[in-house]
Amino acid sequence: MNDNPTHVALHRCRFVDYPPSPITALAFPPSPLPSLRAKKAGKERERDRVQEYGTLVVGHANGNIDLLEWTGEDDELQARQAWQLRKTLPGPNPSKVDTLALTIRFPDIFPSSKVPSLSDLRLFSCGGGSELLEWDIARNCVRRTAPSQGGSIWSMAANPGSTILALGCEDGTVRLLSLVADTLEHLRRFDRVKARLLCIAWGPPVPRQARPAAAEKLDASDAESDDDDEEEWSDSWLVAGGSDSSLHKWGVKTGRPIDRMITDKIKGEKTLVWAVGVLADGTIVSGDSLGTVKFWDSITCTQTHSFSAHAADVLCLTIGTEGSTVFTSGVDQKIVQFNYVSGAPEASSSGKWIQSASRRVHSHDVRSLAMWPPHTPTPASYRRKPSPGSPYIAPVLVSGGLDMSITLIPALPAHVTTSNVAARVINPIASGVATTFEDSYYRRIPYRATVCVARTARLILCMYQTGLRLWRILDIPDASTVIDGMDNTTDPETRVGWENVLEMELNVHTNLISSALSDDGRWLVASDLYETKLFKLTTTPTGIVKANRIRSFTPLLQQQLSVAGSKEPPSTGGRKFVFTPDSTKMIMASASTSVIVVIDLGSNEPTVLRQFEHHRKTSLLSGRRVIRGSGKGQRPYASHRGDEYEDTDEMTNSGIPPLILQMAVSPDGQWLASSDEWCRTFIYNLDSIQYHTTIPSLPHPPNAMAFVPDKPQVLFSVLPSNAMHVYDVETGEVPSWAHDLNSRIPQQIFSTPDPILGIAFDRVESSQPIANGDVTMTESPPESPRSTSALPPTTILWGSSWLCKLNLDWLGQYSKQRKRRKSEAEKQKFLSISDVRNSTSESRNLRVITHYRAILAMDFLKSRELVLVEQPLVNVLSKLPPAFFKPKYGRT
Repeated sequence: MNDNPTHVALHRCRFVDYPPSPITALAFPPSPLPSLRAKKAGKERERDRVQEYGTLVVGHANGNIDLLEWTGEDDELQARQAWQLRKTLPGPNPSKVDTLALTIRFPDIFPSSKVPSLSDLRLFSCGGGSELLEWDIARNCVRRTAPSQGGSIWSMAANPGSTILALGCEDGTVRLLSLVADTLEHLRRFDRVKARLLCIAWGPPVPRQARPAAAEKLDASDAESDDDDEEEWSDSWLVAGGSDSSLHKWGVKTGRPIDRMITDKIKGEKTLVWAVGVLADGTIVSGDSLGTVKFWDSITCTQTHSFSAHAADVLCLTIGTEGSTVFTSGVDQKIVQFNYVSGAPEASSSGKWIQSASRRVHSHDVRSLAMWPPHTPTPASYRRKPSPGSPYIAPVLVSGGLDMSITLIPALPAHVTTSNVAARVINPIASGVATTFEDSYYRRIPYRATVCVARTARLILCMYQTGLRLWRILDIPDASTVIDGMDNTTDPETRVGWENVLEMELNVHTNLISSALSDDGRWLVASDLYETKLFKLTTTPTGIVKANRIRSFTPLLQQQLSVAGSKEPPSTGGRKFVFTPDSTKMIMASASTSVIVVIDLGSNEPTVLRQFEHHRKTSLLSGRRVIRGSGKGQRPYASHRGDEYEDTDEMTNSGIPPLILQMAVSPDGQWLASSDEWCRTFIYNLDSIQYHTTIPSLPHPPNAMAFVPDKPQVLFSVLPSNAMHVYDVETGEVPSWAHDLNSRIPQQIFSTPDPILGIAFDRVESSQPIANGDVTMTESPPESPRSTSALPPTTILWGSSWLCKLNLDWLGQYSKQRKRRKSEAEKQKFLSISDVRNSTSESRNLRVITHYRAILAMDFLKSRELVLVEQPLVNVLSKLPPAFFKPKYGRT
């Protein structure tokens, strides 16, 4: 190792004050109700099936809704990266999300053994106003709205059958909306009570009663017709918590109040019931503004248990998968678990609820809780049971609130740990061996931001909710001393490491969805869902940056993206933007049509060179997977607008193309890669402006894509599971040295809880460390001598809480050594960090650093000079209101 290593400058930038939006609502897809016809016919039998994980939907205070998908493969029961962001539905500006509801689109034909995917679901939200929003998940926009007809919507809940949506309104009424046949129509209004309905929940569904003996004598065809027309499950009652210190229960058939359950009061002030839930046996659970959690008998409407579990308002609750646990949380940041303890078999008394555990995993108010798998409020005899000997997947409790982070906690019920399945329990997030709520380790899903780095211009662009900010990194002679954007050799009060050069607030219809900055700093583009704005940046001699909007750009896009026969002007919003390295071309992925538009910026006015519509077709797909063999020379699509497609397959059943999630341009400006949410990746030649080839699809859409600088024809893709894939776009195949790349990559990469968010390449000679005072990463010389030109470029991978320098096994120099060493990592699915450090071969190829968090962006400004944009959580929390604190007696 070199005794006098050359330092690589690291600009640690904390001046990008990006404010993440608080989490206000969480939701998982509902479980479909079991089919009574199948059970009666004897078709419902237990069988092994692959464990599936539903989409996690996250609502924010700024109106955005995030969709997070499970990162594990189809045959994997564990995934360290758990749920990760797939896409964001931009909220109308201004707006917010207070409550969310997911329903199955066609529940009467949906299989009861399946987990609904995004295409099977309908998503509803409301944000304190009088309008209900239904979202078009495929198009990422609002599909339709419906007025409440009763003032502000305070609560919302769908019935277990996904056929009716109940709204709790300001005027004290419950309004039912019909969801049958993908509609949204007002069905009826319940009798009014004198209170705002702050929370609402449905009672357990009732299975259809057996047909009378006389009906059995009917003709078989008539009986079958009657069975088809009659619903299998019916709703019996509904309960809502109000602002009048009580809970109200209504009969669904009559719409009239059945009973009222009164909570405690203090000094005559009304108690607010913020949260309510119903178990499969009909037990009602409530949480109120006194911090009290109560259990009620739904038949007699009397209180059975009461717990002073919280020091402040209980804002949310959720029920465990099996219905034997309940979790509550709220203003005091504490998550409390309640367990149901069965009575002794010889005793005549029934079981009881106890407060069993509590944890604090958030620093501020917890606004929402959710459980996967969700609780299905059906009798135990109708629930599916795991097959004997099959693995038992521990349920996961998800929480979120004002501190902007999503927390995942394995929450295995206590009775399972003492049963015969305890040995077969699997922790799905692989955070440790313990799986009970009180003992398990939790994981956080960190916030993200859209930050761009212009290497040549030394500019950093950050996108906010409706605005943009631009900073310049100053060129300091001894840049290795720059930490936190400050030069430590001068007066700390003097700002010399960076300067804020531009702030823009845009007039938008929705929150911004994408932005980009050209490498030379001359072009800036930003877009909401409906309009793209292009700016030309100029710098005055005094260093002031001015942005001049190109007014002709919007009409240009409208002309190119116009749809034949449509009277309305087309949306010009862009989902993704990339610039070529010479900043003469901009590539845009349309937000609504998934069309790629190549725009020439070299002339006086922007002009469209060509547009590609390959992402709009389902050709080369078999179950949404690209068929192998679509290599160079095989052009299944025409590459220019106006040409007839060689393939005439339909786009989708709904006619909606998949969204384009990632794009990358090669360092020499020749190649463009684009990937969509159907895991398809298309390659285009920007020199000839032609379609080139289609890459065989990956298991998941990549989190990051980049072309290798020294080999600009090689595309490097990283999946949410941190698996890496390499493809040579010229030869149309995977290079021979990359066939077993993932097996040669150190296993610590796959063990990181945060996924890889970005890739940065830089050619640095061997024995070059990267340092910032207390951190140094040094590349050891290879065992076999070789020329410097044969060395791969330095590869920096980074996630939200870590970064590493990975020595890519470019020429397979470590393959023989790895085959000789029979590592335990090949026998275990996941490897702990201590095990990895004991591996000499892996440690010499990888160095992970966890000093920085949360990392928003990282890139090379030039050779041996890195910029790292960091937004520590403590800085974010310092701008929030003080957290709830209640001093105990005798303490200050």
